[in-house]
Amino acid sequence: MRTNITALIAAAAGAALVLTGCGTDSAGTSSTSGASTSAVESQAQFNDADVAFLEGMYPHHAQAVQMADMVAGHTDNADVVALAAAIKAAQQPEMDRMSTWLQQWGQPVPTPDMSGMHGMNHGAGMMSADQMDALTALSGTEFDRQWLTMMIEHHEGAIDMANTELADGENPEARQMATDIVTAQQKEIADMQAALG
Repeated sequence: MRTNITALIAAAAGAALVLTGCGTDSAGTSSTSGASTSAVESQAQFNDADVAFLEGMYPHHAQAVQMADMVAGHTDNADVVALAAAIKAAQQPEMDRMSTWLQQWGQPVPTPDMSGMHGMNHGAGMMSADQMDALTALSGTEFDRQWLTMMIEHHEGAIDMANTELADGENPEARQMATDIVTAQQKEIADMQAALG
């Protein structure tokens, strides 16, 4: 039975490739762009909201990683150090997955310092260069308080972006990532609020 299902899937994928090759319309939809590179249907299904989510979240995560890296040398607060390590450990692998998906979908991959190409990250908890510079100038308890306050705002922006993906996105993996971001970052916000007292 499994062999028959596999054969049917392979035949359907082959037929789709043949039909795609026969078409004269080069303005195909984004949902067919992944068909020739992957037989995994879920990777082929995406829409503009999925692309906007990944393109916006990538630099958003990059800034969170940058903020996490600032902790070393600015504080020895064990709670802040642990939160920064957890944030970096979660968000760097997510950035790698975002890059992979965008490449598979034939979309440009943002760099850590780029704004999201669809503008999703503007106002979504992103810190300005001045805010980042001011944070760098602090140390000890002043750094802790400002870092926690900024990271809470940053996380709230990420949750807003993830909720937009859940409302408008189509790709199952991107939607799962959005769900994971909401869950993880809500917990981290609670931890940071507790650390602020």
